[in-house]
Amino acid sequence: MSKNTAKSTAPAINIGINDKDRAAIAKGLSHLLADTYTLYLTTHNFHWNVTGPMFNTLHNMFMLQYTELWNAVDPVAERIRALGHAAPGSYAQFGKLASVPDAPSTPPKALEMVRILVEGHEAVARTARNLFPLANKADDQPTADLLTQRLTVHEQTAWMLRSLLEE
Repeated sequence: MSKNTAKSTAPAINIGINDKDRAAIAKGLSHLLADTYTLYLTTHNFHWNVTGPMFNTLHNMFMLQYTELWNAVDPVAERIRALGHAAPGSYAQFGKLASVPDAPSTPPKALEMVRILVEGHEAVARTARNLFPLANKADDQPTADLLTQRLTVHEQTAWMLRSLLEE
């Protein structure tokens, strides 16, 4: 058999979630992965470029946040793979899939950074929340658990950042 006509010897995926639901969940998780990675890059950018009287506080806070986001991308990508689909992994793919905008080309002032990150965390929470009913309907507990964990982190982080903007 030539390379082009060789058949895969991998068995079909039979984890109790039908092909259509696995594809739809993987697509939703791809959006979550793109949002998470884009927010990670923005947060890391702000960590490097924050200035002003809140420098130390924000620099350290942003480091904790980008580290958490970095640690979140792998479980999301690996869940996509467990569902039998390829995880996106390029800037071009993330740019097409993300609902979180890219970081501004010129670093904003510190409190504008905070506002942008609040909006980013809220956007990622919406992405996770929008996927939850499908995961629940498909009886996909691992994805539902992952989404619950991500929602907790993003909602709590948005609240903490939002608190810095209150007078």
